[in-house]
Amino acid sequence: MATQVQPMTDHIVLQAVEQEEVTSSGLVIPDSAKERPQHGHVIAVGPGKVSDSGEKITMDELSSGDRVLYQKYTGQEVTVDSEEYIVIRFQDVLAKLVD
Repeated sequence: MATQVQPMTDHIVLQAVEQEEVTSSGLVIPDSAKERPQHGHVIAVGPGKVSDSGEKITMDELSSGDRVLYQKYTGQEVTVDSEEYIVIRFQDVLAKLVD
């Protein structure tokens, strides 16, 4: 049975878009030598949070399947059922990619 990941408050679960990188001479650059990607696919979105003024802040702008750009060096990498995810805060999303 696959485990579903449901983020809490204003968190978003992403799967990073991995691209194999090959130099012009044909050398493959391993993941450990590459920078972390800055875009990913939204897997799940939390319900939102309550602001200091008591106002409910929802995250209706994003839904599962969306592609987003997020800040560099942000988030927490986690592995669930051998799948790798990144959990970030809504405020770390820079843009939604629209085709």
